[in-house]
Amino acid sequence: MRTLIYLGLGLIFGVAMYKGEAASWFRIFEMFNFDSFHMYGFIASALLVGLPATQWLKRRGRDIDGKPIYIAPKRRSIARYLFGGILFGLGWALVGACPAPIFVLIGAGVKAMLVVAISAVLGTYLYGLLRNKLLH
Repeated sequence: MRTLIYLGLGLIFGVAMYKGEAASWFRIFEMFNFDSFHMYGFIASALLVGLPATQWLKRRGRDIDGKPIYIAPKRRSIARYLFGGILFGLGWALVGACPAPIFVLIGAGVKAMLVVAISAVLGTYLYGLLRNKLLH
């Protein structure tokens, strides 16, 4: 039953992203050219929901099912955040989608996004293999 709830919520999220044009390459292009506030507003609304929810979960110390959670404190290092942010931004700009819209676009029938999704999974797998050898 829980799986059906999560699938339903994912479907609603995907439809909202598609209808709100957050999965549109043109909207993302406008964002990176600072031509439109549309995507910045979409991101800001996600932050307004996600930040308090994350803080609530951290203070509560338990997830929605009541299981204990632990969020490790982040190490402060400007260089690692800059490097990671630049890589993420370049990938986002080149592909025209960040991770969530990739799946929305696949669901909308954009077959080229299958290559992007497979590449993202392979990149994550490669990172997992090399993680211990990389500077963190």
